[in-house]
Amino acid sequence: MGSNSMINELDPVYAGAGLRVGIVMSRFNKDICEGLLSACQTELARLEVTDVLLVSVPGALEHPLALQKMALSEKFDALIAIGAVVLGDTYHFEVVFNESSRGILDVQLQTGVPIANAILTVDTEEQAHRRMQDKGRDAAQVAVEMANLLKQL
Repeated sequence: MGSNSMINELDPVYAGAGLRVGIVMSRFNKDICEGLLSACQTELARLEVTDVLLVSVPGALEHPLALQKMALSEKFDALIAIGAVVLGDTYHFEVVFNESSRGILDVQLQTGVPIANAILTVDTEEQAHRRMQDKGRDAAQVAVEMANLLKQL
């Protein structure tokens, strides 16, 4: 941020020890989701997160309800949504992604529990395979950073 000495800045904190993280993963497009999960788990371990619960749901539209139940349980410092929506021949692709994203955002804002959204939206499975390592890793970092930020505020 700027150099004004009158402004205090909170730096990102990526220390995951002691954090409780929940992951909701779609079973639809399973190979992509498992790639996202693998990258996410690797990064969570690197950040020293050891308390992780994984649940699976059929697809992206089921994420918000599972995430809401987990957030309301008060058992988690952060949540992660893992999934993949691949373009098909109809408008259904946009409906699924838009509604799942909106639902996830609503849960986050209504409960105050941060949710890292790692539901890929891609034109092809090849695009998803190219992005899954980065997106999975990023989701872990976002979850840990936001959980720590909310503890500081």
